[in-house]
Amino acid sequence: MKNSFTERGIIERIKCRVPVPEGDLLVGIGDDCSVVKRSTGILELFTVDTLVEGIHFDSSWHSPRLLGRKAVSVNISDVAAMGGYPRYALLSLGLPKGIDETWVRDFLDGFEEALGEFEVTLMGGDTVASPGGVMISVTLVGESLEGQVLLRNTAKDGDLILVSGVLGDAAAGLELYRMNKAGIHPEAYPAQIKAHLDPVPEIVLGQLLAESGLVHAMMDLSDGLATDLARLCEASGLGAEIAAETLPISTGAERVAEALACSALEWAIAGGEDYRLLLTIDPGNREKLAALVRTKLGRELFLVGRMISKHGVFLVEDGHRREISYAGFDHFIE
Repeated sequence: MKNSFTERGIIERIKCRVPVPEGDLLVGIGDDCSVVKRSTGILELFTVDTLVEGIHFDSSWHSPRLLGRKAVSVNISDVAAMGGYPRYALLSLGLPKGIDETWVRDFLDGFEEALGEFEVTLMGGDTVASPGGVMISVTLVGESLEGQVLLRNTAKDGDLILVSGVLGDAAAGLELYRMNKAGIHPEAYPAQIKAHLDPVPEIVLGQLLAESGLVHAMMDLSDGLATDLARLCEASGLGAEIAAETLPISTGAERVAEALACSALEWAIAGGEDYRLLLTIDPGNREKLAALVRTKLGRELFLVGRMISKHGVFLVEDGHRREISYAGFDHFIE
Protein backbone atom coordinates (compact mmCIF):
# COMPACT_ATOMS: atom_id res chain seq x y z
CA MET A 1 0.00 0.00 0.00
CA LYS A 2 1.28 3.46 -0.89
CA ASN A 3 2.60 5.39 2.11
CA SER A 4 0.46 8.50 2.63
CA PHE A 5 2.48 9.87 5.55
CA THR A 6 3.79 12.72 3.48
CA GLU A 7 2.81 16.37 3.49
CA ARG A 8 0.63 15.70 0.46
CA GLY A 9 -0.96 12.64 2.05
CA ILE A 10 -1.73 14.41 5.33
CA ILE A 11 -3.34 17.33 3.50
CA GLU A 12 -5.51 14.89 1.54
CA ARG A 13 -6.58 13.18 4.78
CA ILE A 14 -7.60 16.53 6.23
CA LYS A 15 -9.31 17.62 3.03
CA CYS A 16 -11.51 14.52 2.88
CA ARG A 17 -12.82 15.27 6.38
CA VAL A 18 -14.15 18.74 5.58
CA PRO A 19 -17.20 19.66 3.49
CA VAL A 20 -16.89 20.73 -0.13
CA PRO A 21 -16.74 24.55 -0.24
CA GLU A 22 -20.17 26.10 -0.68
CA GLY A 23 -21.99 29.34 -0.09
CA ASP A 24 -19.63 32.24 0.58
CA LEU A 25 -16.61 29.91 0.79
CA LEU A 26 -15.50 29.67 -2.84
CA VAL A 27 -12.12 27.98 -2.39
CA GLY A 28 -11.10 25.85 0.58
CA ILE A 29 -8.14 23.51 1.07
CA GLY A 30 -5.85 23.04 -1.93
CA ASP A 31 -4.78 26.48 -3.17
CA ASP A 32 -2.40 29.20 -2.02
CA CYS A 33 -5.25 30.96 -0.21
CA SER A 34 -8.80 30.13 0.79
CA VAL A 35 -11.31 32.48 -0.84
CA VAL A 36 -14.49 33.90 0.71
CA LYS A 37 -17.03 35.94 -1.27
CA ARG A 38 -18.36 39.21 0.13
CA SER A 39 -21.53 40.96 -1.02
CA THR A 40 -19.62 44.06 -2.08
CA GLY A 41 -17.91 42.20 -4.95
CA ILE A 42 -14.71 41.83 -2.94
CA LEU A 43 -13.16 38.41 -2.35
CA GLU A 44 -11.30 37.88 0.91
CA LEU A 45 -8.14 35.74 0.85
CA PHE A 46 -6.88 33.78 3.86
CA THR A 47 -3.51 32.07 4.20
CA VAL A 48 -1.24 30.85 7.00
CA ASP A 49 2.44 29.86 7.03
CA THR A 50 4.56 28.51 9.86
CA LEU A 51 8.33 28.71 10.29
CA VAL A 52 9.95 26.25 12.72
CA GLU A 53 13.52 26.56 13.96
CA GLY A 54 15.63 23.70 12.65
CA ILE A 55 13.26 23.09 9.74
CA HIS A 56 12.76 26.45 8.04
CA PHE A 57 15.61 28.45 9.52
CA ASP A 58 18.83 28.12 11.48
CA SER A 59 19.45 30.85 14.03
CA SER A 60 23.21 30.42 13.74
CA TRP A 61 23.09 32.34 10.46
CA HIS A 62 19.54 33.68 10.08
CA SER A 63 19.39 36.98 11.96
CA PRO A 64 16.16 37.71 13.87
CA ARG A 65 15.47 40.90 11.89
CA LEU A 66 15.66 39.10 8.54
CA LEU A 67 13.64 36.23 9.98
CA GLY A 68 10.92 38.72 10.90
CA ARG A 69 10.90 39.99 7.34
CA LYS A 70 10.79 36.48 5.89
CA ALA A 71 7.85 35.50 8.10
CA VAL A 72 5.86 38.27 6.42
CA SER A 73 7.16 37.70 2.90
CA VAL A 74 6.32 33.99 2.65
CA ASN A 75 2.69 34.76 3.49
CA ILE A 76 2.44 37.70 1.14
CA SER A 77 3.77 35.43 -1.62
CA ASP A 78 0.61 33.30 -1.24
CA VAL A 79 -1.57 36.38 -1.74
CA ALA A 80 0.58 37.39 -4.72
CA ALA A 81 -0.08 33.96 -6.25
CA MET A 82 -3.81 34.72 -6.21
CA GLY A 83 -3.28 38.20 -7.68
CA GLY A 84 -4.51 39.78 -4.46
CA TYR A 85 -3.75 42.66 -2.12
CA PRO A 86 -2.50 41.91 1.43
CA ARG A 87 -4.38 43.74 4.20
CA TYR A 88 -4.14 42.28 7.73
CA ALA A 89 -1.90 39.89 9.65
CA LEU A 90 -2.07 37.77 12.80
CA LEU A 91 1.19 36.70 14.47
CA SER A 92 1.62 33.68 16.74
CA LEU A 93 4.99 33.20 18.42
CA GLY A 94 6.28 30.16 20.27
CA LEU A 95 9.42 31.23 22.13
CA PRO A 96 11.77 29.24 24.39
CA LYS A 97 11.79 30.40 28.00
CA GLY A 98 14.74 32.65 28.64
CA ILE A 99 15.06 33.83 25.04
CA ASP A 100 17.14 36.97 24.74
CA GLU A 101 15.05 40.13 24.75
CA THR A 102 17.25 41.58 22.02
CA TRP A 103 16.34 38.67 19.73
CA VAL A 104 12.63 39.38 20.21
CA ARG A 105 13.10 43.10 19.63
CA ASP A 106 15.10 42.57 16.44
CA PHE A 107 12.60 40.01 15.13
CA LEU A 108 9.71 42.42 15.70
CA ASP A 109 11.68 45.23 14.05
CA GLY A 110 12.05 43.15 10.89
CA PHE A 111 8.45 41.93 11.05
CA GLU A 112 7.09 45.47 11.41
CA GLU A 113 9.43 46.74 8.69
CA ALA A 114 8.12 44.21 6.17
CA LEU A 115 4.48 44.83 7.14
CA GLY A 116 5.02 48.54 6.50
CA GLU A 117 6.54 47.94 3.07
CA PHE A 118 3.43 46.05 1.97
CA GLU A 119 0.93 48.25 3.87
CA VAL A 120 -0.27 45.38 6.04
CA THR A 121 -1.73 45.95 9.52
CA LEU A 122 -0.97 43.60 12.41
CA MET A 123 -4.32 43.08 14.14
CA GLY A 124 -3.61 40.40 16.75
CA GLY A 125 -2.08 37.02 17.49
CA ASP A 126 -0.81 34.81 20.30
CA THR A 127 2.40 34.29 22.27
CA VAL A 128 3.30 31.04 24.03
CA ALA A 129 6.32 29.31 25.52
CA SER A 130 8.01 26.71 23.34
CA PRO A 131 9.73 23.65 24.83
CA GLY A 132 12.09 23.58 21.86
CA GLY A 133 13.12 26.26 19.40
CA VAL A 134 11.32 29.27 17.99
CA MET A 135 8.05 28.74 16.11
CA ILE A 136 6.48 31.54 14.05
CA SER A 137 3.02 31.30 12.53
CA VAL A 138 1.53 34.13 10.49
CA THR A 139 -2.01 34.34 9.20
CA LEU A 140 -2.58 36.84 6.44
CA VAL A 141 -5.85 38.29 5.18
CA GLY A 142 -5.94 39.79 1.70
CA GLU A 143 -8.50 40.71 -0.88
CA SER A 144 -9.15 40.59 -4.59
CA LEU A 145 -11.81 41.87 -6.94
CA GLU A 146 -14.38 39.29 -7.90
CA GLY A 147 -13.45 37.79 -11.27
CA GLN A 148 -9.72 38.51 -10.92
CA VAL A 149 -8.54 35.92 -8.42
CA LEU A 150 -6.19 33.32 -9.96
CA LEU A 151 -6.37 29.65 -8.96
CA ARG A 152 -4.37 26.46 -9.48
CA ASN A 153 -7.15 24.39 -11.02
CA THR A 154 -7.78 26.39 -14.18
CA ALA A 155 -4.79 25.49 -16.38
CA LYS A 156 -5.64 24.17 -19.85
CA ASP A 157 -4.10 21.47 -22.02
CA GLY A 158 -1.54 23.10 -24.32
CA ASP A 159 -0.95 26.12 -22.06
CA LEU A 160 2.55 27.52 -21.88
CA ILE A 161 4.20 27.39 -18.45
CA LEU A 162 6.12 30.46 -17.31
CA VAL A 163 8.01 31.51 -14.19
CA SER A 164 8.66 35.06 -13.03
CA GLY A 165 12.38 34.86 -12.29
CA VAL A 166 15.50 32.78 -11.73
CA LEU A 167 15.19 29.50 -9.85
CA GLY A 168 17.58 27.90 -7.37
CA ASP A 169 19.14 31.00 -5.80
CA ALA A 170 17.56 30.39 -2.38
CA ALA A 171 18.74 26.77 -2.36
CA ALA A 172 22.23 27.95 -3.32
CA GLY A 173 22.22 30.44 -0.44
CA LEU A 174 21.09 27.77 2.00
CA GLU A 175 23.81 25.34 0.89
CA LEU A 176 26.48 28.01 1.26
CA TYR A 177 25.67 28.16 4.96
CA ARG A 178 24.77 24.52 5.50
CA MET A 179 27.88 23.03 3.86
CA ASN A 180 30.18 25.69 5.36
CA LYS A 181 32.99 24.75 3.00
CA ALA A 182 36.41 26.14 3.80
CA GLY A 183 37.47 29.00 1.57
CA ILE A 184 33.95 29.67 0.27
CA HIS A 185 32.41 32.75 1.85
CA PRO A 186 28.65 33.29 1.61
CA GLU A 187 29.20 37.07 1.46
CA ALA A 188 30.72 36.58 -2.00
CA TYR A 189 27.28 35.55 -3.30
CA PRO A 190 24.92 38.33 -2.09
CA ALA A 191 22.04 37.54 -4.46
CA GLN A 192 21.89 33.92 -3.35
CA ILE A 193 22.18 34.85 0.34
CA LYS A 194 19.40 37.40 0.04
CA ALA A 195 17.17 34.91 -1.78
CA HIS A 196 17.53 32.55 1.18
CA LEU A 197 17.44 35.02 4.09
CA ASP A 198 15.22 37.82 2.79
CA PRO A 199 13.02 36.79 -0.16
CA VAL A 200 10.89 39.37 -1.95
CA PRO A 201 7.31 38.33 -2.76
CA GLU A 202 6.07 39.11 -6.28
CA ILE A 203 3.00 41.03 -5.10
CA VAL A 204 2.95 43.82 -7.70
CA LEU A 205 3.55 41.38 -10.56
CA GLY A 206 0.84 39.08 -9.24
CA GLN A 207 -1.67 41.92 -9.24
CA LEU A 208 -0.73 42.93 -12.78
CA LEU A 209 -1.09 39.36 -14.02
CA ALA A 210 -4.50 39.02 -12.39
CA GLU A 211 -5.72 42.30 -13.83
CA SER A 212 -4.48 41.40 -17.32
CA GLY A 213 -7.03 38.62 -17.81
CA LEU A 214 -4.37 36.72 -19.78
CA VAL A 215 -3.40 34.12 -17.16
CA HIS A 216 -5.23 30.82 -16.81
CA ALA A 217 -3.70 29.46 -13.58
CA MET A 218 -1.08 30.62 -11.09
CA MET A 219 0.63 29.72 -7.82
CA ASP A 220 3.84 30.60 -6.01
CA LEU A 221 6.98 28.46 -5.87
CA SER A 222 7.76 27.61 -2.26
CA ASP A 223 8.62 23.89 -2.27
CA GLY A 224 10.38 23.67 -5.63
CA LEU A 225 9.22 23.61 -9.24
CA ALA A 226 8.84 19.81 -9.33
CA THR A 227 6.47 19.75 -6.36
CA ASP A 228 4.57 22.98 -6.90
CA LEU A 229 3.99 22.34 -10.60
CA ALA A 230 2.79 18.84 -9.71
CA ARG A 231 0.25 20.46 -7.36
CA LEU A 232 -0.97 22.75 -10.13
CA CYS A 233 -1.18 19.81 -12.54
CA GLU A 234 -3.11 17.68 -10.08
CA ALA A 235 -5.54 20.51 -9.35
CA SER A 236 -6.12 21.05 -13.09
CA GLY A 237 -6.27 17.34 -13.98
CA LEU A 238 -3.32 17.65 -16.37
CA GLY A 239 0.41 17.05 -16.65
CA ALA A 240 3.42 19.15 -17.63
CA GLU A 241 6.61 18.89 -19.64
CA ILE A 242 9.60 21.07 -18.70
CA ALA A 243 12.71 21.67 -20.81
CA ALA A 244 15.87 21.68 -18.69
CA GLU A 245 17.70 24.10 -20.97
CA THR A 246 14.98 26.75 -20.56
CA LEU A 247 15.05 26.90 -16.76
CA PRO A 248 16.30 30.36 -15.69
CA ILE A 249 19.34 29.78 -13.47
CA SER A 250 21.56 32.66 -12.39
CA THR A 251 25.29 32.77 -13.01
CA GLY A 252 25.72 33.13 -9.25
CA ALA A 253 23.86 29.89 -8.56
CA GLU A 254 25.94 28.13 -11.20
CA ARG A 255 29.12 29.38 -9.53
CA VAL A 256 27.95 28.25 -6.09
CA ALA A 257 27.03 24.84 -7.46
CA GLU A 258 30.46 24.44 -9.03
CA ALA A 259 32.20 25.50 -5.82
CA LEU A 260 30.15 23.11 -3.68
CA ALA A 261 30.09 20.24 -6.21
CA CYS A 262 26.30 20.44 -6.41
CA SER A 263 23.79 20.72 -9.26
CA ALA A 264 22.25 24.11 -9.98
CA LEU A 265 19.68 22.33 -12.16
CA GLU A 266 18.54 20.21 -9.20
CA TRP A 267 18.28 23.34 -7.07
CA ALA A 268 16.10 24.93 -9.74
CA ILE A 269 13.89 21.84 -9.90
CA ALA A 270 13.64 20.88 -6.24
CA GLY A 271 15.46 23.45 -4.10
CA GLY A 272 12.43 25.37 -2.88
CA GLU A 273 11.87 28.80 -1.35
CA ASP A 274 12.18 30.66 -4.65
CA TYR A 275 8.88 32.50 -4.05
CA ARG A 276 8.54 33.17 -7.77
CA LEU A 277 5.23 32.99 -9.58
CA LEU A 278 4.39 29.96 -11.69
CA LEU A 279 1.71 30.58 -14.31
CA THR A 280 0.06 29.12 -17.39
CA ILE A 281 -1.25 31.01 -20.40
CA ASP A 282 -2.68 30.41 -23.84
CA PRO A 283 0.20 30.28 -26.38
CA GLY A 284 -1.47 33.03 -28.39
CA ASN A 285 -1.17 35.46 -25.46
CA ARG A 286 2.56 35.04 -24.83
CA GLU A 287 3.76 38.14 -26.68
CA LYS A 288 0.94 40.30 -25.39
CA LEU A 289 1.62 39.35 -21.79
CA ALA A 290 5.39 39.75 -22.20
CA ALA A 291 4.91 43.24 -23.61
CA LEU A 292 2.59 44.20 -20.74
CA VAL A 293 4.98 43.02 -18.04
CA ARG A 294 7.97 44.60 -19.78
CA THR A 295 6.20 47.94 -20.24
CA LYS A 296 4.65 48.19 -16.78
CA LEU A 297 7.39 46.68 -14.62
CA GLY A 298 10.51 46.32 -16.78
CA ARG A 299 10.40 42.59 -16.06
CA GLU A 300 10.64 39.43 -18.13
CA LEU A 301 8.75 36.15 -17.80
CA PHE A 302 10.53 32.90 -18.61
CA LEU A 303 8.98 30.14 -20.71
CA VAL A 304 9.89 26.76 -19.19
CA GLY A 305 7.39 24.25 -20.59
CA ARG A 306 3.83 23.39 -21.50
CA MET A 307 0.80 21.67 -20.03
CA ILE A 308 0.01 18.23 -21.45
CA SER A 309 -2.82 15.74 -21.10
CA LYS A 310 -0.67 12.95 -19.62
CA HIS A 311 -0.58 13.20 -15.83
CA GLY A 312 2.78 13.86 -14.17
CA VAL A 313 5.58 16.41 -14.42
CA PHE A 314 8.31 15.44 -16.88
CA LEU A 315 11.75 16.98 -17.36
CA VAL A 316 13.36 16.77 -20.80
CA GLU A 317 17.15 16.97 -20.65
CA ASP A 318 19.61 16.07 -23.41
CA GLY A 319 16.94 14.13 -25.25
CA HIS A 320 15.96 12.08 -22.19
CA ARG A 321 12.62 12.39 -20.43
CA ARG A 322 12.13 11.64 -16.73
CA GLU A 323 9.31 12.21 -14.29
CA ILE A 324 10.04 14.64 -11.46
CA SER A 325 6.60 14.96 -9.85
CA TYR A 326 6.78 15.96 -6.18
CA ALA A 327 10.57 15.83 -6.15
CA GLY A 328 10.77 19.05 -4.13
CA PHE A 329 10.63 19.65 -0.38
CA ASP A 330 8.34 17.58 1.83
CA HIS A 331 8.29 17.99 5.63
CA PHE A 332 7.80 14.27 6.24
CA ILE A 333 10.29 12.72 3.82
CA GLU A 334 13.94 12.38 4.85
